Amino acid sequence: RPDKYGKLGDQAFTKMDKVSSDLLALTYGSLVSQLLRDIEDVDGVNAQLEKMGYNIGLRIVDEFLAKGGVGACQDFRETAEVVAKVGLRMFLGVGAEVVMWNKELTACSLVLPENPLAEYVELPANLTNRLWYSNLICGVIRGALEQLQLRVECRFQKDVLNGDEHNMIRLELKEVMREDYGEDD
Repeated sequence: RPDKYGKLGDQAFTKMDKVSSDLLALTYGSLVSQLLRDIEDVDGVNAQLEKMGYNIGLRIVDEFLAKGGVGACQDFRETAEVVAKVGLRMFLGVGAEVVMWNKELTACSLVLPENPLAEYVELPANLTNRLWYSNLICGVIRGALEQLQLRVECRFQKDVLNGDEHNMIRLELKEVMREDYGEDD
């Protein structure tokens, strides 16, 4: 059967303003380099990249809802498919495959065939398996889903920059938050 979310991702991508992927990769690279100089602690840089992504995620949800062509998801499995095939495609230009579900269907992995943020990047040996270079992506996913009342944990499991075969992000649902409309509802 045709992949409806893959098609929606392609359609959403065509609606987006484009930035040169080279410009994006090089600008992001200089941001990461500057953070490494300023913070001098790899774990601190990982946390800062995730926090920056989180703040972006909080803000891009509205654009996603306006241009993504996706209705409300029925469950976390559908949400993961939408993130992988529509959200990542729309904002990064690449879709991901959803794999490795746990039996409760509350955790899965997203396999990214390519990562535009990591073009032209080679990690020095002292940062390999320590710096999650594209941790911004995990923050974006976490922030966007939190805006939609889903508290998730999102982290890189594998990164081509660390010598892994694929880029893989683990996504785990921690809580479905309820909207609090105050005392007088």
